[in-house]
Amino acid sequence: MWQDVISVEPKDGYRLFLRFEDGAAGIIDVAVLVEFSGVFAPLRDRAYFEQVRVEPDLGTIVWPNGADLDPVVIYARATGQPVPDFSPVVSD
Repeated sequence: MWQDVISVEPKDGYRLFLRFEDGAAGIIDVAVLVEFSGVFAPLRDRAYFEQVRVEPDLGTIVWPNGADLDPVVIYARATGQPVPDFSPVVSD
């Protein structure tokens, strides 16, 4: 399900419009995904938040301080799909 982010556009509040390589698109609310502390603390500043960009090598979005979001999670949120279960399979 991993699809690279190909574009990002800040919207009102802490929302971002994302477009993915498979043609899917949607809006995520970053405030729902992260606490604005630690590496995400600078995102509270709207001007800083708007400095988000696509990092093609990672296939996701990043901010100038290196903060990024998991592309699998943001794809699931933007498209309304469940986050995949990557738990290891345990056999008896």
